[in-house]
Amino acid sequence: MASRSTIKIRSKRFPEHTLVRTLIAHSMETGKRKDKDSGELIPAHFIQTLSFKHNDKLLSECHMGFGISKNPFFSFKIKQANVGDKVTISWKDNLGFSDSKDHIIQ
Repeated sequence: MASRSTIKIRSKRFPEHTLVRTLIAHSMETGKRKDKDSGELIPAHFIQTLSFKHNDKLLSECHMGFGISKNPFFSFKIKQANVGDKVTISWKDNLGFSDSKDHIIQ
C-alpha cells in the first residue's frame, strides 16, 4: 500500500502465554458510504484476508468482509512462544493491496 508499514505489532509475555496485539491502518470502506462533497458512493475498499504466523507456521487465517471497522485492532494468544520467536502478520484487500510485518518476541 505504501512504503511504510500499515501494521503495528506489540507483544507481552506472561507465564502461560504470549499476548500479541496488532493495529492495522486501513480505511475499511464498505462501498455504501457517500462522499460528503459530491454525494457519490465511496468504492468498497476493505481487508479480505488476514493471516497470523508464528515462526513461519500459519496459526490463523481470517476471511473478512466490509463489516470490520476502520483501522482494525486484533489480539491473540500464543501458548508456546519464546523470546526471539518471530510473529508475522499479513493482510490483503479487495483492491489487491497488501502488507506484511515481522515482530520478534522480547
